[in-house]
Amino acid sequence: MTTSDRVYPARPIVGVGAVVVVSAEDAARIAYPDPVPQPLGVVLIKRRFEPLAGEWSLPGGAVEVGETLDACVAREIAEETGLMIAVGPVIEVFDRIVLDPDRRVKYHFVLVDYLCRPMAGRLQHGSDTSAVTIADPARLEPFALTAKALAVIARALEMTRGGERQYNHPVGNQQ
Repeated sequence: MTTSDRVYPARPIVGVGAVVVVSAEDAARIAYPDPVPQPLGVVLIKRRFEPLAGEWSLPGGAVEVGETLDACVAREIAEETGLMIAVGPVIEVFDRIVLDPDRRVKYHFVLVDYLCRPMAGRLQHGSDTSAVTIADPARLEPFALTAKALAVIARALEMTRGGERQYNHPVGNQQ
């Protein structure tokens, strides 16, 4: 799907996102030059393209035809962050609808956000991101995340602390 296919769509586009929670144990499995916030960090990306170009966000993207949701979230996280992940439970499903000045629907995504953990890889930004970091969830203000991203991160941390951190096997780009 090209960027132009996403603008003024004929129907909503299904996408996935991930709150990749990084613990000290997880940090030992990935290549990352900086200390990981303790006790937990969250992977954030700076978007290179619209919507939200130039803004910090959770990693994710659009589902391709024939691709499962698990495979999509694993592919998108690998492309945007360089990390291989284990996909966990769904955090939330929601709409992101952006209107233009004439109140026409410029973007409409139905997003499924997952709780994930890194299994391997080297944290580095990909072609459709301009930066990637592991942020301290208690210090997210400098990233100017959307209210929805902050709420999804908060729910993911609640799930993690509540023992809901069950993950499928690491998912590659498999169908």
